[in-house]
Amino acid sequence: MVNIVLLEPEIPANTGNIGRTCCAAGAKLHLIEPMGFKVNDKMIKRAGLDYWDDLDVEIYDCYSDFLEKNPAAAQQIYMATTKAVQDYTDVCYKPGCYIMFGKESAGIPEEILVDSQETAIRIPMNQNIRSLNLSNSVAIVLYEALRQNNFAGMQLEGSLHHLSWRPGK
Repeated sequence: MVNIVLLEPEIPANTGNIGRTCCAAGAKLHLIEPMGFKVNDKMIKRAGLDYWDDLDVEIYDCYSDFLEKNPAAAQQIYMATTKAVQDYTDVCYKPGCYIMFGKESAGIPEEILVDSQETAIRIPMNQNIRSLNLSNSVAIVLYEALRQNNFAGMQLEGSLHHLSWRPGK
C-alpha cells in the first residue's frame, strides 16, 4: 500500500478527488491540518462521490503530529514539489512508502524540503506553467508507484458488460 500525504490542503473538491483516487488505488490518505475546509464539507463528499465512506483516511493536527504517529514516514517519504531536481520516475517506490504533496497555493514549505533533496520529486511540465492541479499530480505519481510494484492487489482485467470481446480485433 502507498500512503498519500496532503499537507494543509485548501480545496475540498481536489481533496475529494484525491480520496476517490486513493480508494481506487488502495492507498491510505493522510490529511495534515490546517485545512481550508471541514472534512464533512459537501464539496469533498461530492467530489469523492460514494467512495468517501470507504476511504482509509487519517487527520493530523500538524506535520510533527503526522511524523510522531507514522515514524516510518521519516525514512521513506517522497516530497512532490516543483522545486525538485529529479523526476518522479527516477525513484524506486517501495510498498508502504509515503508521497507528500503541499497545499495548492504554496506547495511544501522549504523548511521541510531543505533536508530532503534525495527524496524530492517533480513532474516535468512546460516551464511557463507554475504547477499542475493537485489531484492530477497525486494521480500521476501514485500510479507510477503502483506500476513499479506491478499493481499489486489491484484488478488487472476488465470485461464488457453486455457483449464479449471479438477475437482478433
